[in-house]
Amino acid sequence: QVQLVESGGGLVQAGGSLKLSCAASGRTFSYAMGWFRQAPGKEREFVAAIAWSGGSTYYADSVKGRFTISRHNAKNTVYLQMNSLKPEDTAVYYCAAHTNGDIGVDGSYDYWGQGTQVTVSS
Repeated sequence: QVQLVESGGGLVQAGGSLKLSCAASGRTFSYAMGWFRQAPGKEREFVAAIAWSGGSTYYADSVKGRFTISRHNAKNTVYLQMNSLKPEDTAVYYCAAHTNGDIGVDGSYDYWGQGTQVTVSS
């Protein structure tokens, strides 16, 4: 089992920045990790993912160039630096551990955090 706890969400004005953290505990932190988000009335969508080594990263087109995913394996923590935030980035953000399958699909992740709210005001 892997336990994931997100933090760092909050309210920010458009154009601002936030940095989300995801702390992992439990089994060895050897998974690729992803961030997803879900806005009210919408399906959960892929945001970004990073390989266990940190050597490969993946981004949704909507956040490419604005968000950066990183990880510190010694601290069992994954980060999502979000810059140039837009009102449409408002959502609950979840981190998840990838276990099998397409890294951009939420069904490929077996372990999820509880989520952290990000609200971007216009």
